[in-house]
Amino acid sequence: MTETALHPLAGVAARLHADLDDGFDLGLLTLGPIETGAAVVELERAAHRLAALQSRLLTHATEVRVEDATGAPSTAVWFANATQVTRAEAHRRVRTAIAVDERYDALAAAGALGAVSPGQTEVIVRALDDLGDDLDVDVRTEAERTLVGFAREHDAKALRVLGRRILDVVAPAVGEAREAELLAQEEREAAAKVRLTMREDGQGCVHGRFTVPEMHGAMFAKMLDAIASPRRSHLRTGALDGADDGTVDTVDARPARERRGQAFVELIERMRDANLPDAAGAGATVVVTMQVDTLTGGLAAASLDTGHRISPGEARRLACSADLIPAVLGTKSEVLDVGRAARFHTKPQRIAMILRDGGCTAEDCDAPPHWCEAHHDDPWSRGGATSVDRGRLLCGRHHRVAHDPIYLTETLGTGKLRFTRRN
Repeated sequence: MTETALHPLAGVAARLHADLDDGFDLGLLTLGPIETGAAVVELERAAHRLAALQSRLLTHATEVRVEDATGAPSTAVWFANATQVTRAEAHRRVRTAIAVDERYDALAAAGALGAVSPGQTEVIVRALDDLGDDLDVDVRTEAERTLVGFAREHDAKALRVLGRRILDVVAPAVGEAREAELLAQEEREAAAKVRLTMREDGQGCVHGRFTVPEMHGAMFAKMLDAIASPRRSHLRTGALDGADDGTVDTVDARPARERRGQAFVELIERMRDANLPDAAGAGATVVVTMQVDTLTGGLAAASLDTGHRISPGEARRLACSADLIPAVLGTKSEVLDVGRAARFHTKPQRIAMILRDGGCTAEDCDAPPHWCEAHHDDPWSRGGATSVDRGRLLCGRHHRVAHDPIYLTETLGTGKLRFTRRN
């Protein structure tokens, strides 16, 4: 019986393994930095060529139905089972292989030379497929050649961006109309995906997730970054606790996600009721209810009209803000006051304090005016006037400290406030 001759390609893998065995056996001590760098680059190029060759074989595997030998439902599933790659990756690689083989000759040639990586190949295929079937053949061919050329200087991530605008390069008139169409479609799909979920954890925090259109996400990020600038000075916790000399950090070193989280909280507090629609006939502003003793320094907690409870220090701080309504109760729970316009500093008064104070008036704090809130030197609840003379600017952090009973407040000769933790 005559033995069937093997296809020459069947021995390629065996020779590759043999060469790799030789490579692993070689010592590296005499390999200098220049040679090392060149070897790394050449091996990467060889890996790209090997991936392109495997891509050709995957396309052929679909044609000869290699999966029939094992009963797998498709070539991609057979490939996943045989190589332990995920099924998602296997399907993606088979789809890319077929697309390159059937539609994109220039990309196939670049892959054979190792000029494009597998990741770049996938991105280019996706970008070209997204151009649609009705695009002129010559325009599509030029787009393919251009993207293959871009691959020499740009990685897969950059190519993804360039691919979205490739028609602006090869056919500007077509690209403008196509971009408008794609953007309109993306915006419609994004609007349908908008979601926001929130849940309380029972330990004083609310956790949430949201999905918004890209434009609104950018707007939101810009708002937060305006508040969360790392140049915003802050007192170290240790300084307030008396753990060090009270020096001030000139740059906020907290992680960006923490600064953005605090900025989100501050953005919510800054939201004006006038900018929100009425809810059930009443504004959306939160009402904080507290005993008069709490407002004057007592330790009783306060309640929000949402049903939540807050500490007395937080209640006193919020009572200084025009962004919520303080409802003050007497000893018999009768309503003594529900906010008054005179309670809050007017815009001209704030401007006067900005010109005078120039920012936060806490010792060693250089927070600028637009990060500050108006504070009463003499508590309004004790008859203090809402005036420029007896008012001052404090940043959000020091405003909290000013209303926290665990700190003593001292006015220095410079007019600044010094906060000291009680023993």
